[in-house]
Amino acid sequence: MYTARQDIIETEIPVSQLKIGMHVIRLDRPWEETDFLLQGFILQNEEDVLAVQQHCETVVVEGRVDVAPEKPTSPYTSKPSSSVPKRKVTYINKVDASREMAAARISYTDAKATAKNIMSSLRLGRTLEMNQIHQVVDSCVDSVLRNDNALLLLTKIKNKDEYTAEHCINVSILSAAFAKHLGLLEGEIRTVALCGLLHDVGKMRIDDDILNKPGALTPEEFAVMKNHTTYGRDVLAALPRLAHAAVDVAYSHHERMDGKGYPRGLAGQQIPLFAKIVGLVDTYDAITSSRVYDKGRASMEALQIIHRNRGAQFDAGLAVEFIRMIGVYPPGSIVEMTNEEVGIVVTTHTTSKLKPRVLLVRDALKQPLATFREVDLLKGVPDSAGQPYKIAREVPDESYGIVMKDFIEQGILNRKAPEISAPVDDSHGKP
Repeated sequence: MYTARQDIIETEIPVSQLKIGMHVIRLDRPWEETDFLLQGFILQNEEDVLAVQQHCETVVVEGRVDVAPEKPTSPYTSKPSSSVPKRKVTYINKVDASREMAAARISYTDAKATAKNIMSSLRLGRTLEMNQIHQVVDSCVDSVLRNDNALLLLTKIKNKDEYTAEHCINVSILSAAFAKHLGLLEGEIRTVALCGLLHDVGKMRIDDDILNKPGALTPEEFAVMKNHTTYGRDVLAALPRLAHAAVDVAYSHHERMDGKGYPRGLAGQQIPLFAKIVGLVDTYDAITSSRVYDKGRASMEALQIIHRNRGAQFDAGLAVEFIRMIGVYPPGSIVEMTNEEVGIVVTTHTTSKLKPRVLLVRDALKQPLATFREVDLLKGVPDSAGQPYKIAREVPDESYGIVMKDFIEQGILNRKAPEISAPVDDSHGKP
């Protein structure tokens, strides 16, 4: 006997038919023209129903219907299912990224200080200040929910000497943004952000000679390094009132879909969803960061690695969604144009990922421009030769003396003027 299942259907109805408990997924007007904070929500009470009725004439709601049972396919011929969760909420950014940047900088600074405190406390055997940890995670998630572009840009700040703390907070922010992109509930976004911040706490029990070795680890050293997942599980499991998901992620974020990960060799659906999310984000941030033994690579190269390893190391569906979220040229990318000028991506267009707004900072000879100039590639702005500006390739941080940390900390990327004076001290200007 085969199990019956339910399919999800969408139905357009007049607002007069709305009832408490219905899941509204689309309106008859743009969400930005309404007062609703979320794009897609469940009607919780009569006030919610009245609010929708005041703004709309018809809406689309989501429902479930029973469908005939199907004969299961052979386990030898069926395709593995993806872990991409069913979208529960569609979020929209409610403030401009430049407006959010000030709050995002405060959240990022506090979170980085907390990450450092976590590491030093564990080194010294002290108890973690969980109230403070929850506060900084909530602050970062609040910023992500208002506009994730601001904090995502701040994750471009890379200090090789502060890699561990920066990596933990970057993984937390990226995980929150990814969970938002996937449409998870707000509580789930906060949980996965907490998991990201704490995923590597077990490394504080690894000897510095191995943790910071400026070269490849020997098989024996790598065996020691792999213990950080078990150490992380033990540290977090001993904390009272900590979400169990954080323990799962610390223990399982190096498992692989093909079962070749560690420490338990879990495969496919045995791996918790949040561990898959954090493990994928962990890899992306590590590849794009400079460490004692490796120079950071461009975002596009990191995404290509993730794409090649989808289905084997990473959940295939999650990998595709993560690549879609990051985009071809995310804000903060350093790009070389077809005319050999160099700029920094400021913002992207949802309708055309290949044509973002770019702040030009180097001329064709790779020398600093006296005045930085912003061009919107979507508008076909011509260069001095009369040809529309186009991106030729993305290059890693610090290419042509462009250090993202300097541009972000000076607030250059969140100014709206089309022409911006270059900093007086441009000591990084040499190729």
